[in-house]
Amino acid sequence: MAKIIHVSNFGRKPKGAFQHSVENKLSNGLIRNGHYVANFSDRDAARQGAWIGHRKFGVSAANKMLRDFCYNIRPDLLLLGHADVIKPETLAAIRSDQPSIKIVQWNVDAMFVPDNIRRISSKLEVVDATLVSTAGEALAPLTKIGHGFVGYMPNPVDFSVESGRNFEKTDLPYDLFFPCGNPTATRQVCGANWLPETLIEQIEKQIPGIRCLVTGIRGVPLLAGAAYQAAMESAAIGLNLSRESHWSLYSSDRLAQMCGNGMAIVMDRATGFGELIADDAFAFYSSFEQMIEIIRRLKTDQSYRQALAKAGRERYHALFNEQVIARYIMEVAFDTLRESDYLWPTRFKPPA
Repeated sequence: MAKIIHVSNFGRKPKGAFQHSVENKLSNGLIRNGHYVANFSDRDAARQGAWIGHRKFGVSAANKMLRDFCYNIRPDLLLLGHADVIKPETLAAIRSDQPSIKIVQWNVDAMFVPDNIRRISSKLEVVDATLVSTAGEALAPLTKIGHGFVGYMPNPVDFSVESGRNFEKTDLPYDLFFPCGNPTATRQVCGANWLPETLIEQIEKQIPGIRCLVTGIRGVPLLAGAAYQAAMESAAIGLNLSRESHWSLYSSDRLAQMCGNGMAIVMDRATGFGELIADDAFAFYSSFEQMIEIIRRLKTDQSYRQALAKAGRERYHALFNEQVIARYIMEVAFDTLRESDYLWPTRFKPPA
């Protein structure tokens, strides 16, 4: 078993207190697989190191804290998740202190956001592996900079976090759940861009009487923690949309959250998830009209909705639960990966 320092946003600020975050699930999976894990919040360390409590003034202190922490713990693996406070030169210094250490970074933000590629790329030359939640050609830019493993990491589900069992219920107060992080950013449905509020209005027009639960639009605030979990446990169908739908196997972590809580998942077939999850587990659409028909059927046919949601939850958990993803990270880190053990594409292989 290994000693691991996991650096990510484990902070106490509202976003850091978001219990559904990927970093919490990964640490859970690593611990449940028998490893020792010490969580290190780079953002809290920066705030602590700044005399006025603003993290940008405590970056140097946070980097020194992490190097000292690693020197004292002597971890086998330093795992970094969106650890933007930590500088590449700090990682090089940690490796100098402990040449045998493995360093892996993971990222679950969209690869169609240029600043995200910049942030990932800044550490490529000092890490052993980079794992992101997009597969395929989107990873090509990363292979041109670093020399380590570059591959896909699915968003994990964790039933101790996503504890709802909506598929068992017929009296849920809402039919459709659509969480929206940015109300001004369009979402794609089969290549067509929609503003979130306009899309929901159109769904309500096409399916009279549908009860939609939204967050982040219509004046409804974003939710986190217990309030977010309660909202997810009150809806039957989860509409999973991205700003761009054609990126291979990309989704925000809302997919794991909605599916894990037992919602029936509706999503664009262009995402490629149909290669891993069958049509009797997720409801895939290939046109706007088909999306409407699917949602209408799921709203009116409770038996179909419950069976689909149950199968989707079971399938997603079998493929992507927190212990499976944690094991995958360890195998990548220590070069023991057998790609045939996983159904998703693992290492990115540039075309010949």
